[in-house]
Amino acid sequence: MNDQDSQDQSNRPIRSFVIRSGRMTDSQRSGLNSHLEQWGLTLSEKVINYADAFGNANPLVMEIGFGMGDSLAIMAENNPEQNFIGVEVHSPGIGRLLSLVANKELNNLRVFNDDAVKVLKQCTAEQSLSRLNLYFPDPWHKTKHHKRRLVQMPFLELIHSRLSTGGLFHFATDWEPYAEYVIKLMKEQTLFENIAGDELFVSPQDYGRPETKFERRGQRLGHGVWDMVFRALPKNDKL
Repeated sequence: MNDQDSQDQSNRPIRSFVIRSGRMTDSQRSGLNSHLEQWGLTLSEKVINYADAFGNANPLVMEIGFGMGDSLAIMAENNPEQNFIGVEVHSPGIGRLLSLVANKELNNLRVFNDDAVKVLKQCTAEQSLSRLNLYFPDPWHKTKHHKRRLVQMPFLELIHSRLSTGGLFHFATDWEPYAEYVIKLMKEQTLFENIAGDELFVSPQDYGRPETKFERRGQRLGHGVWDMVFRALPKNDKL
């Protein structure tokens, strides 16, 4: 490896996800092949006018890493007055969600099959989101992998710039050390305030997050779940 190759590798952004080649069911494959063109959004080098994509200027909610998409579809169905954008890199989940979108005729939901950081940086206008949801991201358990966690200060700065003032960042995890890490990080910054104050955590039902199959399975095994909601402050405000 020459010096140029080493420099190029050192300049590459650290990914918070690994693309896994999971097996797709016939239904998931059908959803991906039949509906991505209609309900999908494509990564662009310029800002996308989401109002044109949806045909209205309703409040915009983005979910990063929606998994198999069941809870996102429920949120979109329960809130027709809002527009939802799901961002995911795993094809089976995208196919599953697109099937749900088609079956439920969810005209208020669109999907990106791409890296969320790129979607936010390249396609999403400043202060255009009313809410950003990040549920059960990979906690990267090992200390040497903590640098791969999505929630880092640069990510907080990015989503703060895309959220409207007063917009919400809803984070949920079933890994307590990750919850502790996020609480510590959020106490060290001045871009967001914790909705729950000193109580730190909120009830997911109060903020519209449906319970997932993954979550119910964890609860049967005695696992906890920690939900936090943070409000975007005006840029010059101090906590």
